[in-house]
Amino acid sequence: MNTTQLGIKLKGLVAATHTPFTQDGQLNLGVIEKQAEYLLSNGVNAVFVGGSTGESHSLTVDERLALVNRWSEVVRSTHQQLIVHVGTNCLSDAKVMAAHAQSSGAIAISALAPSYFKPKSMDALIACCAEIAGSAPGLPFYFYDIPVLTGVSFSMPDFLALAPKRISNLVGLKFTNPDLMAYQKCLRVANGHYDIPWGVDEYLLAALACGAVGGVGSSYNFAAPIYHRLIRAFEAGDMESARMEQYRSVQLIDLLAKYGYMGAAKTLMGFLGVDVGQPRLPNNSLAELEQHQLRADLEQIGFFDWLQP
Repeated sequence: MNTTQLGIKLKGLVAATHTPFTQDGQLNLGVIEKQAEYLLSNGVNAVFVGGSTGESHSLTVDERLALVNRWSEVVRSTHQQLIVHVGTNCLSDAKVMAAHAQSSGAIAISALAPSYFKPKSMDALIACCAEIAGSAPGLPFYFYDIPVLTGVSFSMPDFLALAPKRISNLVGLKFTNPDLMAYQKCLRVANGHYDIPWGVDEYLLAALACGAVGGVGSSYNFAAPIYHRLIRAFEAGDMESARMEQYRSVQLIDLLAKYGYMGAAKTLMGFLGVDVGQPRLPNNSLAELEQHQLRADLEQIGFFDWLQP
């Protein structure tokens, strides 16, 4: 199989979904249908399940498989597309999850680099990815580059040039890295052959200007209208409006980060009627007083008004 046969391009917004938990920290799979409905109602037609936003490293393998099973059931009767993140420190576990994703109706898989024992060379990184991708040979594979969390930082243009020799189903990168110079190089490898969805929400406008056509991000769960307007304004050449929407994104993400991004983002989902619970340690949860203050701060910047179509 070569990548041209796989024919995939992630366009527009792909939400990196939260993993829902009960009050005692167990999986709450019953919420997933509401998550999917909320995203569809906001024009988000693809989900990236089990990634950083999904707290994948805080889940057991069995929990990750159960999460994918439920998402697969929910999206089956809709036009929503499922991309599954399968990366973990144990390659055997990643291979099990990759094969499971292929049998569950996912349209693609992705994996970040092992981050405890880190690959020390490009060759080692490619070898890791080849083992994972080879366990789901019928699915497109995206390497998930997020050096701020993995501590693994190699040239992604070089990766795209070298990896296809060993990864026949490689279609691109989930590029969660603010390096716009490297991003532009990636977009031009092999005459633009690879799909490079952008992964830094607060820089989306800059990425669009460089040639991005899609993005995978956490804030698309709760702020999709902002980004839809941003994309429409950019496509219409209305840069003033596009910059205004991007700055709204900046204000929102900056505010959530002050409370601890994961806990604040999951609290915000609850404000919108989609109760995904609080995160597991080591991510922090928001106390009741903090939740009230967060809502007040969101109202002060005008966030709830920004959600109007």
